[in-house]
Amino acid sequence: MPGSEPWEHSLHIPNDPRAVTVCRRTLRLILTMHGLIGVVDVAELLATELVANAVRHTKGPAALRVHRSGAGVLRIGAWDADPSPPEPPEPFEPALEREDGRGLALVRACADTWGWQPLTRGGSRGKVVWCELAPAGEPVQERSFLTERS
Repeated sequence: MPGSEPWEHSLHIPNDPRAVTVCRRTLRLILTMHGLIGVVDVAELLATELVANAVRHTKGPAALRVHRSGAGVLRIGAWDADPSPPEPPEPFEPALEREDGRGLALVRACADTWGWQPLTRGGSRGKVVWCELAPAGEPVQERSFLTERS
């Protein structure tokens, strides 16, 4: 709900495919506790795709980041230690029959906006691939990812 207090949660995970399930269940709990049960299914799908990509395509640790702005925009991000950009999503239609390679196409199709940004903090490098869900019935304002908090 717009005007509510912003909040943020992070969950650091090892490079282990089982961590994707932990992230999905943790996200469900976080959103339920904040009264956002209406977006849980879509948010779980988005987080699963982002975290699965971080675990599958990198060798180091990863993290799930969830942030809700005071305006009610929900941002879900997956951090990993690889600064390389993610592969661009393929068109969604041809990817439907494939068993993999649909992650970012699903994110692009289900989120209001998405992107990625490289990070450098305290000598650590990496990136965050993120997506946003606007409050029900409200479009997400266009904004540069470089001006957002990471």
